[in-house]
Amino acid sequence: MTCKKILFIFIVSFSFSQGDTQYIDGVAAIVEDHVVLKSDLIQMVNMAAIQNKIDPRTNPDAFIRLQNSVIQSMVDQKIMLEMAEIDSIVVDEKEVNQALDQQIQMLVAQAGGESRAEDALGQPIKDFRREFWYDMKDRMISERYQQQLLSAIVITRSEVKRFYKTYRDSLPALPMMAKVRHLQVPIVPGVAAKEKTKSFLSDLKSQIINGSSSFSDMAKMHSLDPSKNNGGELGWVKRGSLVKNFETTAFTLELGEVSDPIETEFGYHILETLEKQGDKIRVRHILMSPEITKDDNERAYNLAFALKDSATTLDEFKKLVKKHSSDKTTTDIGGDLGWIDPTNYAVPEIGQAIKYIELGSCSPPINSSVGFHLLWVGGLKKGGRPNLQDHWAEVESMALNKKKMDWYQGWISNARKKFHIQITSG
Repeated sequence: MTCKKILFIFIVSFSFSQGDTQYIDGVAAIVEDHVVLKSDLIQMVNMAAIQNKIDPRTNPDAFIRLQNSVIQSMVDQKIMLEMAEIDSIVVDEKEVNQALDQQIQMLVAQAGGESRAEDALGQPIKDFRREFWYDMKDRMISERYQQQLLSAIVITRSEVKRFYKTYRDSLPALPMMAKVRHLQVPIVPGVAAKEKTKSFLSDLKSQIINGSSSFSDMAKMHSLDPSKNNGGELGWVKRGSLVKNFETTAFTLELGEVSDPIETEFGYHILETLEKQGDKIRVRHILMSPEITKDDNERAYNLAFALKDSATTLDEFKKLVKKHSSDKTTTDIGGDLGWIDPTNYAVPEIGQAIKYIELGSCSPPINSSVGFHLLWVGGLKKGGRPNLQDHWAEVESMALNKKKMDWYQGWISNARKKFHIQITSG
């Protein structure tokens, strides 16, 4: 038996077209005062079908089984929403918008482009975004409540050993792991490129103001932010949730006023504040980044190489990270990335370089899409079939996940008995 992922709400959601079949909306299920609409069920089933590579036209039986599984998951989600309301679990609108933007990006990538995604969805991306927003919010609330429930579950050493004894022959093989620290040197654009970007955004502002172009169209055409799919709109956001310069400008603007280009850590923006309600605003923006030149690359490389020569000890490496690294998430912990799988790391250039780096020394500069990296590999852990001596942490995590999964299945089974549930589709 292999360990299964626990949380049903972690299902990656995509869409799948069902040809010419037409559906009339109605109620698919009722959980107390919460209703699951047939349209929502169809949307979720189609999205899951993409992930599971199930084509209803060629494999209708598998599609029906998937539908039955999804409706049960949606019922469970409604139960948790009922419980989350009692505990006042909430999510910020900005969080919902960010999660939805990421979802749409994955959908487009999975489908092979925006037009194909819209064909699969049977609707424009903007309509899908609007309709799925509340479903995403409910999912995030359910997820947060489930995490709250499971956070109290712990596991003992004896339980880990018992788990390993029971399942060791079926546990998945583990990859080789490396204990890595990094120092990230960004490639900073030159003054001329910055001025060119600011000038271009100023021109867009003029076109928007004189009415020759719309803000939404210019965002879709030029913005580098995922919000471009929604005409640059970020939705309602609270004060304190945006980067400083962007937020200050957004709250200062008059409604409908388009800002001059402003700089943030992400690049240059023009923005427009659409609505204000106390400490909340509805804002949209266009993001652009200056062009990186060969000289910019050389300047960053030379700095990284000089830092490499100075990093003769681990303590010195940590000091240099704190002073120079642009990865602010790791500067206070000496650039520590933890144990990573070199074959499946988010920055592939880092993973590919690890096998060539001597343990306990600083690597030469390694180029990636975000700049140059200096790596310090502090240890290696061999892969293969897990054993308690070499892979205690990994086995412990598997055992804990199994315990949480079993606990959750029991909890949701008991919770179902306390609610009025009526399923009309499945």
